[in-house]
Amino acid sequence: MSDSHTSDRLLRSPERFVPAILGTVILLYFLIPFVTFLSRTGTANVVDRLAAPEARVAVRNSLLTAPVSTAIATAFGVPLAYVLARSSFPGKRLVEGVVILPLVLPPVVGGSMILTTVGRFTPIGSAAARAGVPLTDSLLGVVLAQTFVAAPFVIITARAGFGAVDERLEQASRSLGYGPLATIWNVSLPLARGAIIAGIVLTFARALGEFGATMMVAYNPRTIPTRIWVDFIGGGIDATVPLALTLLAIALVVIAAVQRFGRVPTGVDG
Repeated sequence: MSDSHTSDRLLRSPERFVPAILGTVILLYFLIPFVTFLSRTGTANVVDRLAAPEARVAVRNSLLTAPVSTAIATAFGVPLAYVLARSSFPGKRLVEGVVILPLVLPPVVGGSMILTTVGRFTPIGSAAARAGVPLTDSLLGVVLAQTFVAAPFVIITARAGFGAVDERLEQASRSLGYGPLATIWNVSLPLARGAIIAGIVLTFARALGEFGATMMVAYNPRTIPTRIWVDFIGGGIDATVPLALTLLAIALVVIAAVQRFGRVPTGVDG
């Protein structure tokens, strides 16, 4: 069916026309700031600013820490997602609430919580500092902040992916003599792969763009978001354009990757 026929059918269907109009309003609200922001790129001297040492350091730090945070979140989060998808146990709702909590907390509050655990004057933080491994104001501190904020994305999406796998397929694998781990590796993970990859990509994007918790735990060394904040304070909106465009470019790659490898599970069929 052509696009014109689809549009005509939409206009003749009030139950679709009204939601379409309302949806268009929010889409424009998303789109217009992008357009107006991009219109400033001609005055921002993007190339020279990105070549500046402080910008290159911020990009390097973000590209070092975000993959590490994503790997940690994946290594520990995907097994938790499988347990939540396949098991019932006392306190399960509490565990689910703990997983969701970093998503609903303001990031600066999450950062404050991390500081109360690993700050330099806490037992853990002071011991780590004495050992020469500071947990704040370091790249490790950035990783701690990013992981706290971003890990729920891979857990939630992976859980939805595992939940969509027919348990009878796992039972068939077990009946053929495969153990639990072999079944997970050969059956569950491949079938949930799309959701897991989508979760990993979203986790990486969230880690890369993390600002609030990172600012609290490791304002130095700078990452892209904290550098953008410093540039804004010192030079206004135009000063933020180069690094913001860097994050925007990465976001477009993330969107393409999610669409390529699998939709983010929402519980509603498209």
